[in-house]
Amino acid sequence: MITRKSLMAGALGAAMLAAPAFVVSLALTGPVIAQQAMALPVDAEPLIAATAKGDVSFRIEIADEPGERSMGLMFRKDLADDQGMLFVFEQTQPVGFWMKNTPLPLDLVFIGPEGKVLDVLPGTPFSEAVIAPDEPARFVLELKAGTAARTGIADGVMLRHRAIAAASGNPG
Repeated sequence: MITRKSLMAGALGAAMLAAPAFVVSLALTGPVIAQQAMALPVDAEPLIAATAKGDVSFRIEIADEPGERSMGLMFRKDLADDQGMLFVFEQTQPVGFWMKNTPLPLDLVFIGPEGKVLDVLPGTPFSEAVIAPDEPARFVLELKAGTAARTGIADGVMLRHRAIAAASGNPG
């Protein structure tokens, strides 16, 4: 006998598979169990932004698993000026973020598969408004608000890191 719960779960699963690849990160559905910030290890290699002002280096945490991407910088109360979180997706796809449970104002840097900045959009603390660029992205770099403008990160700037190189087929 099929229960109503399993029918709903099956329908939800089918709807999720059939829906376009639109990712809403930094969100947990249902009640939040622990209001504790996630801290991933800082990657040994810095991410480099090749800006008109010169190369700028960032210490980054890499969120490349679904749970890590879902949690992101939620509940984080501070972030150093040279620190960020790089979200790595399995493929280039439409992505969208929201700031629910995120007290820090952020710059969301949307990045194409080769490391080119596609868009820089602001993230307002605790907002549930979807933040998304006009084109698909492969990576998103979250930085403290104002960092992108201060360092010269804008559309067209190239970012370098081994995670970006590996995704673009140039692991070297």
